[in-house]
Amino acid sequence: MGLFTKTPKTRPVPTHIAIIMDGNGRWAKKRALPRTAGHIAGAKTFKEIAKYCNKIGLKYLTVYAFSTENWKRPKDEVEGIMNLLRDYLKDTENFKEDNIRLKFIGNLEPLADDIKELIKHNEETSADATGLQVQIAINYGGRDEITNAVKKIVASGVSPDEITEDLISQNLYTCDIPDPDFIIRPSGEYRLSNYLIWQSAYAEYWFSDVLWPDFKPKHLELAIDEFHHRNRRFGGV
Repeated sequence: MGLFTKTPKTRPVPTHIAIIMDGNGRWAKKRALPRTAGHIAGAKTFKEIAKYCNKIGLKYLTVYAFSTENWKRPKDEVEGIMNLLRDYLKDTENFKEDNIRLKFIGNLEPLADDIKELIKHNEETSADATGLQVQIAINYGGRDEITNAVKKIVASGVSPDEITEDLISQNLYTCDIPDPDFIIRPSGEYRLSNYLIWQSAYAEYWFSDVLWPDFKPKHLELAIDEFHHRNRRFGGV
């Protein structure tokens, strides 16, 4: 059968894949390049993988672009990431021909006003797309997301007895999409890093030593192939 037990054309794909795009800095360091060069290479990989996910029929892709903890990084690196985000958002043709919808999740309030306007523009101009829906997590943290959800619920005047798992889910950034079936983390790290910690309760995980800028569709196919070997019981037998 070659590389896969089923070919990409005949094998079903998960509904929702989430990816921790990790390893950009190490990729640059290995090449004696500034860390920003790694983020630029990582952004190109993101576009390639997103287009491939759309091609194979994935419904939802959520990627971890910038965490609430990433503000602790050197100022020049943070500024470089934000400028890269600006450049990406200004390129409104990114996914236009691919029928891909873009959404952004996280606490967007601390972002610069021009970035927030660009995010709004990208969401509005892609709102009618019917292909893959991509969520880009910016200034996102799982604990921060749950904390904000609880604050919203308390502020609404709901009594403790009325608080349910569904109610909490309805107040998360991802309230309008299904939880991820599959979480992928390249770069050799084996942790969630505060990513979708509520939503990933029953997700399958796949880890790889490949640094994100080197991650290709063939690696995604290996991951999906592995996904279909998992026995997902959801607490049952």
